[in-house]
Amino acid sequence: MNPRLTSSQQKTICRQLGRVVKLKLLYKASIHGFTGAAFHQRCDTHSPTVSVGYNNSGYVFGGYTAQPFSQSGQYMQDDQAFLFTFKGEQLLKYSVNNSPYAVKMVVNSGPYFGEDLALVIGSKAAAYSYPGNYYNFTAADMHGNDLNLTECEVYQVEETTELEKPWRTVIWENKRKLELIESIKTYRPTVSSVSQARVLFIGPVGAGKSSFFNSVNSVFRGHVTSQAMSGSSTTSLTTQFRTYSVKAGRQGKPLPIILCDTMGLEERKGAGLDIDDISSILKGHLVDRYQFNPSAPLHSEDSSYQKSPALKDKIHCVAYVIDACKISIMPTGLEEKLDAIRRKVNLLAIPQLVLLTKVDEACPLVKEDVRNVYKSGYIKDL
Repeated sequence: MNPRLTSSQQKTICRQLGRVVKLKLLYKASIHGFTGAAFHQRCDTHSPTVSVGYNNSGYVFGGYTAQPFSQSGQYMQDDQAFLFTFKGEQLLKYSVNNSPYAVKMVVNSGPYFGEDLALVIGSKAAAYSYPGNYYNFTAADMHGNDLNLTECEVYQVEETTELEKPWRTVIWENKRKLELIESIKTYRPTVSSVSQARVLFIGPVGAGKSSFFNSVNSVFRGHVTSQAMSGSSTTSLTTQFRTYSVKAGRQGKPLPIILCDTMGLEERKGAGLDIDDISSILKGHLVDRYQFNPSAPLHSEDSSYQKSPALKDKIHCVAYVIDACKISIMPTGLEEKLDAIRRKVNLLAIPQLVLLTKVDEACPLVKEDVRNVYKSGYIKDL
């Protein structure tokens, strides 16, 4: 069921409502029938709605109400109701001037606004118009004095997180993906003594640090891999400090980056990754496969402590891996830990970024199509 209302007209109406909304087509007279019964079957109890009429003279006109339609025969108060007509791309709006009579619920009619405008009268593809009762407009401006309808549509107004313009421009094409992969393969750190930049993943238990590494590894290897242990658990499945060198292809050369995985952060003291261990990781003191002990961070006298790390052993970028579904309910203790870590990283002047995981679970718009991630106002505001 394709809407006749153009995308541009839909956006104009949505902007008029002053909220981030979209229109969902409920009723289309040319399909469901030009009858009051068909209208009520499709539209009763739905709200808010936008009703639109079309005539042979090219006019597009209608009304908005926040009240659900019914067959009560009563007037419904709605101080937000208005009628409208399009003049080219411009929307002319006529607000209700007597809100207790904004909308009338008529059994054998389509949308009925006060005593001023109705779409689909009885079983006729016709409109009714008698301006000046509860809405002030002229018939010539509203519909050009042409009351014969070629179409009538009713849309439900739905809240949405979709923005009119993406907040970040991404080219979702295979060619662009291959270009990005190649740029990573050919990247070279600016310091000659460092052949591979080290990226450290830090995040709460279950955020998806290990899973993200497996995804990156799979992309470059060309098949699905699960080198890093991942899954769902209340405690961290990663118990060691791991450094992973990613290869391009099955027999390819290592990429110029090393991805470093850590134990997950937990709210409780003495559980999860210790902040002091993070300092040791950042400065290059921890060796690969170091076994974390949440109750006792690594000391400089420990045999696993690398006393004189070179620049290549230190962390060159920190990625905070955060579950998008849990940001709004993140415990205060966990927020405080992340804030303390961020201050330590700032002191060392290490570049930082945030990697949001599970964005499809956090936002229905993204679940429809992951390419909507940069159109999502919800994701943008996290």
